[in-house]
Amino acid sequence: MRYVFVAAPLLALIALVAVFAFSIDRDPNLVRSVLIDKPAPQFALAPVEGLSVPGFDTQSLLGAPSVVNVFASWCIPCRDEHPLLEALKAETGVRLYGINHSDAPENARAFLAELGNPYDAIGADRDRRVSIDWGVYGVPETFVVDGKGVITFKHVGPLTPQAIETQLLPALEKAGL
Repeated sequence: MRYVFVAAPLLALIALVAVFAFSIDRDPNLVRSVLIDKPAPQFALAPVEGLSVPGFDTQSLLGAPSVVNVFASWCIPCRDEHPLLEALKAETGVRLYGINHSDAPENARAFLAELGNPYDAIGADRDRRVSIDWGVYGVPETFVVDGKGVITFKHVGPLTPQAIETQLLPALEKAGL
């Protein structure tokens, strides 16, 4: 009888661990978003002060597929993915929009002056309100929006060559690029 009292909690713990292990999403960079297959939130972002590219709004995302990338100068992974965004823009010509997340304009300008600016437009989201509406909980995050303004894909974390090849490019193709 004593063995039952010892074994029962241990078996329950093993069962609980097994349930959690099998229910974890295997790809931490592919976060299911409630916004997938829904229209992009209504927003209007002013440009980053001192940059030669405009800000953008929801209407800017209509007409052709686009990529929306949320970044910040203080974000180390954003620095890592930046050359890949430049290559993506050069190779595909996709409309690339940046949401500059909680960043001082002078820092954003310095970041882009150093690394280059692949963005067609960059909106300054100083108060993080638009990022919250997009469901962003960290930077970088990247979205694909189809020509009707519907979010069709979300990638959390820095893009990698593999993620671009196996996830982002197929999502862009599906969106009509």
